[in-house]
Amino acid sequence: MEKVPLTVVVSAKNEEANIAACLQSVSGWADEMIVVDDESTDKTAEISLACGAKVLKRKMDIEGIHRNWGYAQARNEWVLSLDADESVSPELREEITSALLNNNGQYHAFSMPIKTYIGSYWVKHSGWYPASKLRMFMKSRFKYEEVEVHPRAFLTGVEGHLTKDIVHKGYPDFEHFLASLNRQTTLEARKWINTNRRIGLGKVVWRTLDRFPRIYFGKKGYKDGFIGFMVAFFASLYQIMSYAKYWQMKKEKGQ
Repeated sequence: MEKVPLTVVVSAKNEEANIAACLQSVSGWADEMIVVDDESTDKTAEISLACGAKVLKRKMDIEGIHRNWGYAQARNEWVLSLDADESVSPELREEITSALLNNNGQYHAFSMPIKTYIGSYWVKHSGWYPASKLRMFMKSRFKYEEVEVHPRAFLTGVEGHLTKDIVHKGYPDFEHFLASLNRQTTLEARKWINTNRRIGLGKVVWRTLDRFPRIYFGKKGYKDGFIGFMVAFFASLYQIMSYAKYWQMKKEKGQ
């Protein structure tokens, strides 16, 4: 198979269970694979090397900075950004190859759908699909906002849209989902503190109460059954958990 001029950059930390499937989904057709390893203590690095990837060690500090650093190491101008629990579907591989070989300078980045699973269940509603994200771009025209959580993407140029999926095996079970929620709300609260955001309890309570019906009914989460209920519930919980941690951090700073 002819390789396309694309560098795949994978962010990973203790992902020995997932990294092989991720790299195998791009091996053989992507010109370069880079794993940015956040000081893993398992076999992530060894497995990555065995799959033909270049492994670069870097401790995660600020997510936006960490990802931008990884992209800067690519030898190709075009970069595909993945997490270790994601893989490129065969259909997306063909679409990416066609997009790069036939682009003719029309587009400078591409978004693509993310197909996310909780356990073996594909979450089709609740705003989770297609939930397209900008994941392939010319590195000279793209960067993430340099914040710890949910960094915004900044693109100079024209964005195209692909239709096939990145497969995201993000949550093996609800225990992992809750662990992610706990980690993300800590980072969210820290971002509010570091950017001097003034967050009022009334606004947070409204967001907490509003989020569940908006996702469960408005975005048809009920069609995902009990999992849809939990997705909507956790989305509501995200708001008040972030505020509780923000409140505590402010007290500890004497604010």
